[in-house]
Amino acid sequence: MSRNGEHAVGWPVVVLPYDVRWPELFRAERDRLAGIFGERAARIEHVGSTAVPGLAAKGIVDILLGLRPLELRSEDLGAMARLGYDYHGELGIPGRYFFQKGAPPTHHVHAVEHGSVEWLKHVHFRDHLRAHPEDAQSYAKLKHDLAARYPDDREAYTEGKSPFVAAVLRRASRGSGTPVRG
Repeated sequence: MSRNGEHAVGWPVVVLPYDVRWPELFRAERDRLAGIFGERAARIEHVGSTAVPGLAAKGIVDILLGLRPLELRSEDLGAMARLGYDYHGELGIPGRYFFQKGAPPTHHVHAVEHGSVEWLKHVHFRDHLRAHPEDAQSYAKLKHDLAARYPDDREAYTEGKSPFVAAVLRRASRGSGTPVRG
């Protein structure tokens, strides 16, 4: 599996045009998650490419679950399983618990400490792409190119995006006054 929790094999990498239904899919899932985590969920945000209007994406709705404190209880895991989520632990990212729904995946939930570096990376990246359409278009082109180059290798696809993501996070960090690195 790749660093961000995607399976390196299994489903082909397909980048789809923006779908206006993605925000509604997020809102419905956000409400379900709020029902599980209650007040421990300081914020639940739509992140990733499906959260940027007009941006092409793999069609997986990424959800950032900001918990205070960052802890998962056995009843949380059971409730997530009842919603159809598989729990994958940290998957190489300390301080992040990863859940995946569907086969092929339709939703990813990244549970992190609200306000942590992991939280800020996701939010700054999304906000930068929303505010800078030229960067969003460059990112879409990169994703299409990588999907064509690595249609059966999600890990290579993800690694190919890393330099772009790191550069955006550097620019976004300067703009926010909060240093965050990809």
